[in-house]
Order: sequence, then structure tokens, then C-alpha cells
Amino acid sequence: MRDLLLCPPDHYSIQYEINPWMSRARGADTPMVQAQWRGLYEKLCSLQANVSLITPQPKLPDMVFTANAGLAVGRRFIPSNFRHQERSGEAAFFAQFMEEKGYEVVWLPPDLYFEGEGDALFGGDALFCGYKFRTDIQAHRAVADIFSCLVISVELVDPRFYHIDTCFCPLPAESGYWFPEAFDEYGQRAIRDRLPNIIDVSAEEAQVFCCNSVVLDKDIVMPAGAPNLVAQLTERGYTCHTLQMCEFLKAGGACKCLTMFMPQRQEV
Repeated sequence: MRDLLLCPPDHYSIQYEINPWMSRARGADTPMVQAQWRGLYEKLCSLQANVSLITPQPKLPDMVFTANAGLAVGRRFIPSNFRHQERSGEAAFFAQFMEEKGYEVVWLPPDLYFEGEGDALFGGDALFCGYKFRTDIQAHRAVADIFSCLVISVELVDPRFYHIDTCFCPLPAESGYWFPEAFDEYGQRAIRDRLPNIIDVSAEEAQVFCCNSVVLDKDIVMPAGAPNLVAQLTERGYTCHTLQMCEFLKAGGACKCLTMFMPQRQEV
């Protein structure tokens, strides 16, 4: 899938602290923010992705992380129910945008927290859904019912990797790459069982959010700083495009967090 949604970082800054990466004492460098986001946008466009842009809104600094907007499958879109009040205002803007794009918007019950592609990634015939820090496991059944797909629930155990897309990147051919220590024992078994060709990432490289990648066929757009992973992916025939994402890492995000697929998968 090459139809993507991004949000310009016009209002991005560190205004609150809702994950271990965020510190208001360590603010974002605005010119560097703009340059790094523009680098991602231009790279995706150069790889023939069709990039749509949503208008950023004041007082919603994390709206730039569109992966958390919701989950699109086929022509249906489930908006996120954000756990933190600081981000809850984003949902209505994303829902309206997707409705205007022709998607049927299906809301989950408001008491079920769910944070979109941040916690829901397809690998093979399954939708892997993370839970604990941001998404409720009870939301997974509702998502499975709406999309009629197999959902595998995996618990995240390291608060630095609070969304599944920060520590897991599925690839075709029962493959992918991940930081296994971010998952509980059952989650590790479940993922290895489904994706036996998965690559384990070191703790050092995981901390630069190398798993937070955008996969476009054989091209992978990922944060810089993971040479060992790049070498392994290159051996498997992938072309890795590494970008500096340090200003977004300050908020606990990188390439994938800044990108949502429209849709992530056609009807399953």
C-alpha cells in the first residue's frame, strides 16, 4: 500500500509528558523539526508514495504522529480513542478527514482505548495488536469483529516501547524485525510462531526506534543509527533509506509514527 497520511509539524513541540521519552525541559528545535519532517515527506514521495496531508491544529502538538489516528482496512476507518486527555482532541479531526476521503468511519465504544496503527500492524494473515500502555486488550475483539480478521494480542512490557510500532515491523514472507524484550513471554512466542524469519534487533539499535519504519515493497524508510539491522535487511534484498529523526524521538516517535496507511490493508 502506497497511500499515506502525514501531518505537517507546524504545532509540534514537547508540551506535556505522557511517555518516558518526553521532557518539557528538553524542547524541540523547530527548524530541525521542519527539516526532518520535510526529509521524510520528500523521501516517501520519491518512492512513489501518494501522500495526503491533514491540516495541523493548534494545541494538538502530537497530531503530527498520524499512525495514532486510527486504523483503515478497505474503505472503513476506526478512529482512535486516546488514553491520554492531551491527545483526545485529535480524533474528531482525523475522523472528519477520513470521512471526506470516502471512508466509512466506525467508532469503538468510548470506554475502549485504542490507538490505531500505533498498536495494530498486519503481519502475514494476522493483525498483531499491542496492549497495556495505550490500548486496551478488550478493544482488540471489537477491531477483529469490525474487520473480520484474525487478531493476535501481545502485551508490551517496556514503557519506552509503549506502542507496538515502536518495537515491531512486519515484512512479507513470514518475516519482520523487532525488539523481543519489549514483549511478554507469550507475545514473543506468538510472534515467532507466526513470523519464523523475524530479525531480532539489539537494545542499542531499538532505542533509536529502528523498528519504527515505513515499508514500501522492497524499500524501507527508517531512522538512522541501526547499521547492523540495515546490513541484515540489505542481505535480504531490501533497500534501507535512513533519516535523522532525533527531534521526533524526543516525543517517542519516528518514521512510522509520522505515517498512516490509507488503508493499511485491503479487505481481509
